[in-house]
Amino acid sequence: MDVTPTAFGTWNGGRFMNYGQPLDDGQWIAMVRQAWDRGIRTFLTADVYGSGQADSLLGQALSGVPRDSYCLVGCIGHDFYSARRDGAKGFPRFTQPGLRVPADYASYLRMATEKSLERCQVDQFDLLLLHNPDRTGYTSDRVWNGMASLRDAGLTRSLGVAPGPANGFTLDLIQCFERFGPLIDWAMIILGPLEPWPGRLILPAALRHNVQLITRVVDYGGIFHDDVRPGHRFGQSDHRSFRPAGWVEAAVEKLEALRPIAQRHGITPLQLACSWNLHQTAVHCVIPTLIQELGESARAIGSKVDELAALKAIRLTPDELAEIGRIGDNTGCMTLKGANRRHVGSDLPDQWELTTDLETLATRWLINPDTDLTLTHSH
Repeated sequence: MDVTPTAFGTWNGGRFMNYGQPLDDGQWIAMVRQAWDRGIRTFLTADVYGSGQADSLLGQALSGVPRDSYCLVGCIGHDFYSARRDGAKGFPRFTQPGLRVPADYASYLRMATEKSLERCQVDQFDLLLLHNPDRTGYTSDRVWNGMASLRDAGLTRSLGVAPGPANGFTLDLIQCFERFGPLIDWAMIILGPLEPWPGRLILPAALRHNVQLITRVVDYGGIFHDDVRPGHRFGQSDHRSFRPAGWVEAAVEKLEALRPIAQRHGITPLQLACSWNLHQTAVHCVIPTLIQELGESARAIGSKVDELAALKAIRLTPDELAEIGRIGDNTGCMTLKGANRRHVGSDLPDQWELTTDLETLATRWLINPDTDLTLTHSH
């Protein structure tokens, strides 16, 4: 099955990433089955989540479900097999110098893919993404020849790239499309009505190179689920607790400005956010984070599964799209990762110098790194 308009990510339920109240294994498996029962047909996992545990639980959850009734998307790229975790930074990319030489990239990719498939209890991914690549991952012929060999071997039907985990990598991703476009069918980016920048800068290049987009974080940290309100309590290790102070209040104010548009169409705020994404050039899939928030007033996560599954096609008018764009504009609100002007010196796993070839690329795509990819104001 091909990727469908709605998708379920194994980070849902806080089991493998710190969001809200973590579900136990039984609750998590039940949530996956509920998603399938309600008609969600694309499931995305990453081998590094729980060092393989997410793969295994998803495999258990979908055991017995006809394989041709769902689309399975895998992600590989972090080496938790031979490398140590670096605290909150996580496991290194498999291309990190010192782990292996470039001649061994292909064998690592083959090993990681086969192990992930085994945990998922299937023989083939429908789509396999290169997960959170470093600079080498975006530019190396050996990496992408290795990815191509996985498709040639029948381990996946299609290939793609998933930048991250933070926001940015704009020029790097466009360069990846230009260099390896014939191999890249899909890319997963951060995009939503309250976070259109910088993801929207990717859209023309994706269209040009026939790359279809999966968009994550459309819910904006749970705001569009409508149970994160001013004064909301986050757990100590919840990723959202590290956002700038006041972000909830600012986002809820914008949500209230958007609510009349959702009401006119008879849909929920989350469904409006998903619909806005699906109106964007080259976007074919939305994958919001489903969170069981803390507190007695929190919505049951199962209701969020049902809400996503009930997404229906609507047509937003040009005026509505313009209004949403005005309300949600976040241009220049954060420091971006990937190639950037401020970085000088050796590459880091998630940022590096802005090279001459990327400057030239930016000019071709009418992107000014000094104004379009720069922090200009705070939240």
